[in-house]
Amino acid sequence: MRTALIVSLALVAPAFAQRADPRANGWHTDYTSAKAEAKRTGKPLFVVFRCDPCGDCVHFDGQVVKLAKPLDEIANQFVCVRLLRITGIDLTLFDFDFDCTWYGFFLSADETIYGRYGGRDGKSDTGRLSLPGLKYAMQKALDRHKAGSAKTVERAKPIRAEDFASAKKRRGNECIHCHLVNEFRRADAKAAGTWNRDDRWFYPLPENVGLALNTDRADIVKAVLDNSPAAKLGIKAGDTLVTLNGLPVASNADVQYALNNGPKSGKIPIEWKRSTDQMAGDLQVVDGWRKTNLSWRPSLFDILPMLPVSAEDLTADEKKKLGIPEAQAAFRQDKYVHSTLKAIGMKAGDVIVRLDGKTVEGSMDDFLAMVRREHLVGDSAELTVLRDGKAVELKITLK
Repeated sequence: MRTALIVSLALVAPAFAQRADPRANGWHTDYTSAKAEAKRTGKPLFVVFRCDPCGDCVHFDGQVVKLAKPLDEIANQFVCVRLLRITGIDLTLFDFDFDCTWYGFFLSADETIYGRYGGRDGKSDTGRLSLPGLKYAMQKALDRHKAGSAKTVERAKPIRAEDFASAKKRRGNECIHCHLVNEFRRADAKAAGTWNRDDRWFYPLPENVGLALNTDRADIVKAVLDNSPAAKLGIKAGDTLVTLNGLPVASNADVQYALNNGPKSGKIPIEWKRSTDQMAGDLQVVDGWRKTNLSWRPSLFDILPMLPVSAEDLTADEKKKLGIPEAQAAFRQDKYVHSTLKAIGMKAGDVIVRLDGKTVEGSMDDFLAMVRREHLVGDSAELTVLRDGKAVELKITLK
């Protein structure tokens, strides 16, 4: 299923008609008029970018559109805007993870951003979203709006999706999907000779620095991963995050945005509270810390390789007989061997266990995600398979 934000109003016909009409629930569908109302009323803006009728996030989005409980308790303090187009939008203002299907901003009429809400991972499109979590982020944004404490950030010259050189090559009647913003950026950077392989690691997850966060209140640390930057700094479960990389934290999106602006290696400043104690320090990150599961990102589909296996995961008993740890991903190729795999010597019954000498915990899906995490199309790799109980190394050029 396509996971990109589809941003053409032409796509909202029959399926949209079956859902709650946002206008009937007080939503604006035009940003300019909504900003004027925010200026007139003194209310902050709640701006949602949404793929409609994309299947991802459909239930969550439907609840937001209806301003279901507990959002009904706070929504009337915002001017709510729902946008289905990325064309014409200033991307230096609405800068977000363009591979997501649902994303929200909280900002003032003068376009001072108070916070963000959204984000996803390779396991679920909504695993990091909840209505209580959204309400909490809205309340924190509202508090900042009332306090007038937010700093206006100077932005670069406005740029729109249609302004990229690669965007101009598209036919005029083709709609621009949000994930295409990332593709346009990559194409323009490649043309300028400034793109490199590490640029595919964007919007790293909180877990990349060792932070597992509470979904309903994402400034609360639910757990800290062992030997992670957060653990080494002394952050503990139950601590409350205050700022990360200089930005206030109220949601998973706030954390991901702050991390996205972090260095390839070095220090990321963080402030947190433990009871009444205020604490501060630096997360020390090393090269490679941004790596995560990319297999769900539509903007990378053209550069991420596919390993065309047709296989089933081994059972615990089968792994035990072969001396494979139960937690390790291992799967058996069935009788339908793809021509690409036949060409490198793969046979029906081969058990795939390693990539470039590395194993991964989980299932075949986790192994295939590792292929896409470690390599790009055109890379050479080595697969280790077990055949008649013996290890066989197969070299492959990934496509």
